[in-house]
Amino acid sequence: MKLSDALSLAEERGVDLVEISPNALPPVAKLLEYDKYRYQQEKAAQEAKKKVKKVTMKGIRLSVRIGEHDLNFKAKRSCEFITAGNKVKIDVVMRGREQAHADLAFELIKKFQLLITVPFIKEAGPTKMGNTVSIIIGPQAKA
Repeated sequence: MKLSDALSLAEERGVDLVEISPNALPPVAKLLEYDKYRYQQEKAAQEAKKKVKKVTMKGIRLSVRIGEHDLNFKAKRSCEFITAGNKVKIDVVMRGREQAHADLAFELIKKFQLLITVPFIKEAGPTKMGNTVSIIIGPQAKA
């Protein structure tokens, strides 16, 4: 249909001529009330936004000299975070002369991962940045 015919038809019916797909050959247009259409699109976007689950990042800080009980407690807390659907960033902070022994921090992270009882995936790391060795773990995707 010609553009002039479509515009006259839209004016005759008292609605708007809205271009839906401009890249198609020929371009696709619809006769509709634009305000009503825009309102429906906004409502659909709000509903989709409500259904999206927000994933937050929780942090656990460890030290190379951490005690066994403290390590178990923090592993238990990170299990709770992962079960709740959150990601967990585990930082091993090294101070002073500990920085010369980064291998101890990497071993601590491996040990910490073994203490976590719930299924998880490694998202990043372990990486060393300055005086901190970090790893990011998150919940395993449900099949």
